[in-house]
Amino acid sequence: MGHGHAHAHGGPAGTAGGAHRRRLATVLVLTLGVLVAEVVGAVLSGSLALLADAGHMATDALGIALALGAVTLAQRPARGRRTFGWQRAEILGAVANGLLLLGLAGFVVVEAVRRLGERPDVAAGPVLAIAAVGLAVNVVGILVLHRGRDESLNIRGAYLEVLADALGSVVVIVAAGVIAVTGWTPADTVASLVIGALVLPRAWQLLRDALDVLLEAAPRGVDLEQVRAHILRVDGVLEVHDLHAWTITSGLPVLSAHVVVSDGALAAGHGGRVLDALCACLGDHFDVAHCTFQLEGAAHAGHEAPVHD
Repeated sequence: MGHGHAHAHGGPAGTAGGAHRRRLATVLVLTLGVLVAEVVGAVLSGSLALLADAGHMATDALGIALALGAVTLAQRPARGRRTFGWQRAEILGAVANGLLLLGLAGFVVVEAVRRLGERPDVAAGPVLAIAAVGLAVNVVGILVLHRGRDESLNIRGAYLEVLADALGSVVVIVAAGVIAVTGWTPADTVASLVIGALVLPRAWQLLRDALDVLLEAAPRGVDLEQVRAHILRVDGVLEVHDLHAWTITSGLPVLSAHVVVSDGALAAGHGGRVLDALCACLGDHFDVAHCTFQLEGAAHAGHEAPVHD
């Protein structure tokens, strides 16, 4: 009976989001600048749409600050009981971002519904100018975060927030244009509803992905039945059980399995060869950063704890 552990990779020193901390900091400064301008402009112009966009900016600034803090924490080395360090902090930051976005969307929709039927006094000129500046800054933020959006949930959360801000700015610009040309001020309220509708689906998608990580669902793109089939093709492997795959944080999927190997292969000292073949198989066919295999003889199943599958 033989036991062994093999690791396909030793795990990265940092996280996917950590490589983009400077980008997050840049976007945070830009967002705070636009936030101040929009709050002042909303007070002076009486625009709910601009105030809604400012609220979105405030939530985004807080969300980006959370993301920045989370990826900074995630760079701390593993020690003591935290064998993966603080890398899961990135996912907690993403959950907080999603909840904040959902809360903001609800506030904007409720406030806009409350104003339906009213004809608010809105100064279109200042609203148009400030929204145009906000759109330009958001475009810069989108370009800054574009490269990292597929590498980290936190970066993707920040990217989606800035993208939603840009769309919100476009909506405010359109509403201000309608008011300037036609004088129909309820366009401002309609724009507020549109901004709320833009935020909701993106917030839900981010929250769902982050919760999948916290619930240790299999990583996207990793089909456990396919993994099982590949493992069983390795020469000397008879069975695989206790197969699990999950994600520690963005860009760090992990996998573990108990692999039953023929007694002949173990007796001949081929355990190392089987481990090498397993690591090569997973590395070639699946994007899993860290794999752990335990090799077992055919008779070992009788000694397994009953909680094993």
